[in-house]
Amino acid sequence: MVGCVWQAGRFEIGLDKPKIMGIVNLTPDSLSDGGVYSQNAQTALAHAEQLLKEGADILDIGGESTRPGADYVSPEEEWVRVAPVLAEVAGWGVPISLDTRRTVIMEKALALGGIDIINDVAALTDEGAVELLARQADTGICLMHMQGLPKTMQINPKYQDVVGEVAWYLKARSAECIAAGIAPQRIILDPGFGFGKTLQHNIALMRHLPELMAETGFPLLIGVSRKSMIGELTGEANAAERVHGSVAAALASVARGAQIVRVHDVKATADALKTWEALGINL
Repeated sequence: MVGCVWQAGRFEIGLDKPKIMGIVNLTPDSLSDGGVYSQNAQTALAHAEQLLKEGADILDIGGESTRPGADYVSPEEEWVRVAPVLAEVAGWGVPISLDTRRTVIMEKALALGGIDIINDVAALTDEGAVELLARQADTGICLMHMQGLPKTMQINPKYQDVVGEVAWYLKARSAECIAAGIAPQRIILDPGFGFGKTLQHNIALMRHLPELMAETGFPLLIGVSRKSMIGELTGEANAAERVHGSVAAALASVARGAQIVRVHDVKATADALKTWEALGINL
């Protein structure tokens, strides 16, 4: 597998211990937080500061909802949402990730400076995305698997072998990036829990994370926080009430080898990881 350091822009992020990526949603239709942090830039920045105080190692900023059934957001609107927040957090001296699948947004953000990671649910399939990132010297990249598009991805997703098919796709996307000149140490992979997958697909992926990591040869970033799969398992319809299930799923993914967990509830996750590690459980 690619080594224990992720080259992410200005930072070399050590992956010998699990890292927490804190989510800053700038989308008014977010199911997880009700769009509260999209009201204005100052509200979002205050939330980002709080996530860092609670133990986030990375901040992930996003301006387009990719939840199941999400409506189309224009690139212009996405940029209006993220630009003022990115301009501020870029100077904070912490790893900053931009959650976007659009080349034009990536390009504008990278031109600002201080953006260390591109976290793309579409795995750099937008026209020109691979070429743009290949021109960057060290920007970190997260390639995610998604079957279909957010608007329709949860309408009867099907696989013959979900673990094998996700591994094949992520291997193909990482190979294209490397062929374009992107160094392997800049790449991390995300199997895309809830992105065109049923609960049983998600469970299969979680149970087979070690095989997925061995097959792809790259570190894994896992995002299960407050997702519908947690609601299905716990019976909680309200996303804000899925904290305990989300923490349990984050710990399960780390126990199976995941190096980064992307979460809404940073303090709860950080406390759980600290406690588990202090008790001598091998993560």
